[in-house]
Amino acid sequence: MARQGLDRLDGRMLRLLRERPRDGLLEIARQLGVARGTLQARLDRLTGSGVVTGYGPDVNVAALGHVVEAFTTFEVDQPARAAIAARLRAVPQILEAHIVTGPGDIWCRIAGTSNQHVQQVIDHVLEVPGVRRSTTVIALSAVIPYRVQPLVDDLAGLPGNPDAGPG
Repeated sequence: MARQGLDRLDGRMLRLLRERPRDGLLEIARQLGVARGTLQARLDRLTGSGVVTGYGPDVNVAALGHVVEAFTTFEVDQPARAAIAARLRAVPQILEAHIVTGPGDIWCRIAGTSNQHVQQVIDHVLEVPGVRRSTTVIALSAVIPYRVQPLVDDLAGLPGNPDAGPG
């Protein structure tokens, strides 16, 4: 499904699309010094191979009033994982969920309007058959918010941020 590598033009194109998402493809092609058709073909290839997965705006949930971010692991009965995952998808405050190794079985990132709201979300999940217990930590601040561009730059052989650490 996914490509194994990116060339420099792919990397530069993806960087510009992330930095200037409102610029049109014609403008980005001009900045890169390539034909619009070349850019479109590369973007279509990256989308078709699963590398590019979306074009929507990034949304700051804190600006929407969900100012508390929590990371919760749920210990679950293993045969119930699929049913539990389906129930988790129905909870809008669960931003992401992953099956993990270690003491917790399912890791969730939860957004809430307050600590009490996060507690209500957790209590709701704990009512799901097969969910045994939870462990939660509240995020105080994001040292590194979710990002992919440094990895894209590294894979494409582009110079990155010198503060980004080892490549």
